[in-house]
Amino acid sequence: MNKTKKEAKNEKKLENNKKNLEKSENKQKGKKSSAIWLFSVCILAVGLVLFCQFYFGDPVSEKTTYFHNTKVNGIDISGLTKDEASALVSSSLTNEMANAKIVLESNGKSWELNGSDFEYVGDIDNSLQEVLSYGREGNIFEKKKIERKIKNEGLQVNISYENLFGGMQEKVESICEEIEKDSVSSQIKFEPNNVNMFSVFSDTKGFMVDREQLNNEIDKAIATKNYENIEIPLIEIVPDVDSESLLKQIGKRSEFTTSYAKSSAKRKNNIKKALETFNGMTVLPNEEVSFNKTTGPRTKENGYENANIIIDGSYVPGTGGGVCQASTTLYNALLLGDIEVITAHHHSLPASYVPLSFDAMVSEGYADLVFKNNTDAPIFIKTICDENNVTVEIYGKNFDDGVEIKTRSELVKILPHQGDKIIPDTEGKYSNQVLYKGEYYRLKYPKQGYESKGYLQYFENGQLVKEKEIRHDHYQPQMGIIIEGTETLEEGMKLPDNNVKFTPPQKLT
Repeated sequence: MNKTKKEAKNEKKLENNKKNLEKSENKQKGKKSSAIWLFSVCILAVGLVLFCQFYFGDPVSEKTTYFHNTKVNGIDISGLTKDEASALVSSSLTNEMANAKIVLESNGKSWELNGSDFEYVGDIDNSLQEVLSYGREGNIFEKKKIERKIKNEGLQVNISYENLFGGMQEKVESICEEIEKDSVSSQIKFEPNNVNMFSVFSDTKGFMVDREQLNNEIDKAIATKNYENIEIPLIEIVPDVDSESLLKQIGKRSEFTTSYAKSSAKRKNNIKKALETFNGMTVLPNEEVSFNKTTGPRTKENGYENANIIIDGSYVPGTGGGVCQASTTLYNALLLGDIEVITAHHHSLPASYVPLSFDAMVSEGYADLVFKNNTDAPIFIKTICDENNVTVEIYGKNFDDGVEIKTRSELVKILPHQGDKIIPDTEGKYSNQVLYKGEYYRLKYPKQGYESKGYLQYFENGQLVKEKEIRHDHYQPQMGIIIEGTETLEEGMKLPDNNVKFTPPQKLT
């Protein structure tokens, strides 16, 4: 059915009113939601402020006085500020110390500490600040918990009197040092001429002062005014070396022998004299020994006699001749014992009693034998001299099982000599042998020289594992010397037959 024009107009008006009503209702709902949101934000902000205050504390309300039942060295500082507490504690401690008299005792001796002798120099502000800060950190619940605990149980802080009074610490320390004693470990006694060469000195226990306990007892005596004598507490120190194990570690590391059977009595005397100065010697780890310093001046006053020595390739008489055989025998024993040789020299002529590059010449002033104990234990030297041989034995920490050391001499080449040279006897030193020109006397035969090397060889269970060169020497060749007379043969005189044969320069094939 067709609507009239009026009806259509009314329906449109009704629809517009309905839309306006819906808009109004939505607007009211928006206003209500905004109010609720704003209220919630306010509540949250207030809660956050309260939470921060409760958890992190309120600096404005922070206390600056000490909790109830707080004491320092027995002095009550409850409710005081730090400055008030400092003044009270300082004054009280000074008064207490003025009347303090403490006697320390140990092993029948005694020492007196008088409080009046010490001046108060303590700075207790840091300690008091720490006490004041105690229980002031953390959230309010933690603070309240600590505060209740202090009120119920008390807070007792003790500061050592040793740190508060000048000179007290030094006095106590000097007493401690006076009575302390180091322990003495077992030591080896070496008597090379006895059947049992090694024995052990008994070790000795030591002791030190228990300083912490002593300081606590001194503090307690002053705080309680109980000035009874205090026995100084000691801690025993036991030596760290066992005597039996020490003996088991000692063994013969090496020995070396040379012969002097054909030497003169004077030469034998000199060799024995030099080696006797080393018999029974103990050399500590890292200690250095000089042959010349040990033997001392080789003079008649010290018991040495004249015997041949080598000078510039010739044997000439000299005090102490033969001593080089003593140094050479010792040198080879040291090498075989793997003891470090710092200084060694070779002769101008090879020594007949050892291979090339294993002699050790000594001469006061310019040639010495110096060695060093490079092991971590003492070494001990024994020397033996009979009528035919001299021997040096080295004792010390045993080598590992199967270890052995040997020496090896290598001839690099022969250095040819230059034959003879003729020297006129202008001073008449050999007038009992030659007088006239053409009359000859052989003073010395020419000798060839040598270039040689010396090696140390290390063996393990019979197998060579290492070899090292320790010497490279040149024994220079020596010309022969023939002495000729200087006087002119008178007319009619005839020289006797000359048995001296001239040696030409050596030619090597």
